[in-house]
Amino acid sequence: MSDTDKPQPLPLLDDEALDRLDDFLESDRVDADALDLIGAHGFLVALAVAPRDVPAATWVAELFHGEPSFADEAEREAMLGRLEALRRNAIEVLEGGGLPELPFDLELGGLAPEETPIGDWCAGFMEGVFLDETAWFAEDEEAAATLLLPFMLLSGLFAEEPDMAELANDGERLETLVAQLPELVLDLYLHYRVPPETPKPRRKAPAGRGKRKK
Repeated sequence: MSDTDKPQPLPLLDDEALDRLDDFLESDRVDADALDLIGAHGFLVALAVAPRDVPAATWVAELFHGEPSFADEAEREAMLGRLEALRRNAIEVLEGGGLPELPFDLELGGLAPEETPIGDWCAGFMEGVFLDETAWFAEDEEAAATLLLPFMLLSGLFAEEPDMAELANDGERLETLVAQLPELVLDLYLHYRVPPETPKPRRKAPAGRGKRKK
């Protein structure tokens, strides 16, 4: 498939909603260890892909590292509503076979992934995996490891592991993986959320039919 034939990535929130989330997550009313906008985006896309749903109370507490100091209930509902909309929109896009638009340029420009928003997004994605790691690896550990390898590699979280260090030095491979990130997200969604088609049983011809007469 040529680049012109590929489906165009679809945004998961409009720019105004992203800006409002960014301002809030960068404010001093949120724990310093909370995910920033890029990390939260990756985190919520992982939750959209995840093999089973994580309760909102669980992922909200993880994303914020506790409860932020919301100005009032209206602000709380608005911020949590935007986060939930991002997750829900990711599911809708992926369910339709579309590609999610990621909030950064899909190129490293010679930098290490962990020095770019790409690394931050993949680290956020992996935080979403860690939230229910057992479910991600329960059915087919080898397949899960293969599908998650690009996200693990680009996150920089596993840089100390010898096999990862070797891959991390392959700049051309890293650039290829970055360019493919939206497609890799869709591959994960299809693996975890779309059951394989069950072959229809062949219908047997009634006795005495379907045979040639001699």
